[in-house]
Amino acid sequence: MPTLDRDGEVFVLDLGTDENRFHPDWLAAVNAALDEVEAADGPRALVTSATGKFWSNGLDLDWLGANPDRLTEYVVDVQALFARVLTLPVPNVAAIQGHCFAAGAMLALAHDFRVMRADRGFFCLPEVDIQIPFTFGMSALIQARLDKQTVHEAMTTARRYGGTDALAARIVDAVADEGKVLATAVELARPLAGKPAATLGTIKSRMYSDVTTALRDPSGASLG
Repeated sequence: MPTLDRDGEVFVLDLGTDENRFHPDWLAAVNAALDEVEAADGPRALVTSATGKFWSNGLDLDWLGANPDRLTEYVVDVQALFARVLTLPVPNVAAIQGHCFAAGAMLALAHDFRVMRADRGFFCLPEVDIQIPFTFGMSALIQARLDKQTVHEAMTTARRYGGTDALAARIVDAVADEGKVLATAVELARPLAGKPAATLGTIKSRMYSDVTTALRDPSGASLG
């Protein structure tokens, strides 16, 4: 399960040690951590990391298979998390030390910046191959955060981008060697910790108003 720690002005949210799929309990834990970060006094920034082979593999398809009647409710909750991170009034960086797939990749894209391990792990949007179309909100998020040609390639081919390829495609902002991803992300986040939260949140909310409207629209929370 996710855990929250702190390194001076930088909060470090560790998503977990397994595939870090979006089980409802996992979503609740992430939101609780974000509540704590937002409520903290003084300068602050956030780095979202993970431990092990995966950063996040996205939707919990096993849970969905056991709870098909809760599909819409579940997708609404997932997209609400994307919208929250996208407009978070705290500077934030995703420290991608392992595989980052599907909805996990979208969560990474919702962050302000991304640092990825250079030599291992993939960023991938595999929805075309697993036959799960993107919702309107998911599509809007991806298109808002990536260059147009990269959007087309990533969404229609399910290409797996290694760290250096992801950097070249401007999916991530920096790469680092094994063991240095988190430290690199923390040092990227730390100088931004003093940004005024209210102003930053307003800027992001206005910048991405079309995206958050789509993400928060329950009528568009269909994976079919």
